[in-house]
Amino acid sequence: MLGFEKIAEKKISEAIEKGEFDNLPGAGEPLVLEDDSNVPEDLRIAYKILRNADCLPPELQLRREIRQMEDLLSAMQDERDRYRLIKRINFRILKLNMTGKKSPLLEETEIYYTKVLERMWNGEEGSGSSSQGFI
Repeated sequence: MLGFEKIAEKKISEAIEKGEFDNLPGAGEPLVLEDDSNVPEDLRIAYKILRNADCLPPELQLRREIRQMEDLLSAMQDERDRYRLIKRINFRILKLNMTGKKSPLLEETEIYYTKVLERMWNGEEGSGSSSQGFI
């Protein structure tokens, strides 16, 4: 195999000298490698076909919707609209947690929890009482 490697290295060096690798699409950008090691071997082709057709499993579709709504939420000014959107996000998080096999307590997105904390901290600033807002 050593001879084959030398031939390959020589061909690559010649191509570099001729500039055949210049101006290739994606030059200077990191490679996008698809890690399908967690997908069973017999399902890899099916998953690749679905991914190429832009079809997502329900769990990933829910995650995408949650991320999009979170982005929208950060730009909203009206408090009522924000509240309605938070309710919709929390509903989708609940659906996602019900489809998954992990504990909802470990969920990375906890908008309700952070919103409650924000309200408690904002409500306490002017009151002078450190226990206000706690149950």
